[in-house]
Amino acid sequence: MLEASGQTATRLPVVYQPGGIGALAFRRSVTQRPADGRALVAFSSGSLLNLAQGRFGPYTERDVRWLAAVGMDYGVIAVHRDAPYRSLSELLAALRAGPGQIVFGAGGSIGSQDWMKAALLARAAGVSHKSVRFVAFEGGGEALTALAGRHVQVLAGDAAEVARHLEQGAPVRVLAVLSPERLRGTLAGVPTAVEQGVDLRWPILRGVYVAAGVPERDVQEWREILARAGTHPALARELLRAGLQPAWAMGPPLEAQIAQQMLYYRQLATEFGLLR
Repeated sequence: MLEASGQTATRLPVVYQPGGIGALAFRRSVTQRPADGRALVAFSSGSLLNLAQGRFGPYTERDVRWLAAVGMDYGVIAVHRDAPYRSLSELLAALRAGPGQIVFGAGGSIGSQDWMKAALLARAAGVSHKSVRFVAFEGGGEALTALAGRHVQVLAGDAAEVARHLEQGAPVRVLAVLSPERLRGTLAGVPTAVEQGVDLRWPILRGVYVAAGVPERDVQEWREILARAGTHPALARELLRAGLQPAWAMGPPLEAQIAQQMLYYRQLATEFGLLR
């Protein structure tokens, strides 16, 4: 987005730091690069969820400066295209009849976003989340591969990632999107869970932050750069390419969104016995 809107003179280098769904990158920003104004860190609601559960050690959402929310992704519930379930209600009925007979695959372990979606789906079916069989994979791509190979029966994944695999011919049927209204793009024809009588929503905020010790002048410079990029036509184009929905936010509106999500995640972590 920054490159497409002309906000950078050269191509931005990207450094991948896998580990703990953002935990490693967060810790390095806070402890090793606390004043580095050159490093933007990408985050999603998965990082916020882990923060809410105390999985980032002693750190909280107040240990970084949240700069911008770039777009919104949403959860999806998907099965193999040859699965017997044609709707979310049929899957819920199968869960009620035999929760231990249906295996969920997801990127991330117990307490992750995908696990939470599966646990909330079990709750909607009226069964305990502890009775649901769950197989954790390193990422969503591996979980999708397992679903395509029929090694798991259900995927609680992310819309953008699933849509990309569908476009590449993955043998997947999406039963529901966990958004307040239908999505645009590849999944436009898929009904929401709410449409199907299940009040299940899972928004996934995606954006960037810097460490809390970054000088104010650098923070302000980034805010100006991001604000210009956020009003550029390139934003809509890049969001569509990435399979994300518009959800631009900075300053107090972003802080309010993060506070709201953190409150909800802490509530869920308490209800599901995940707090550390």
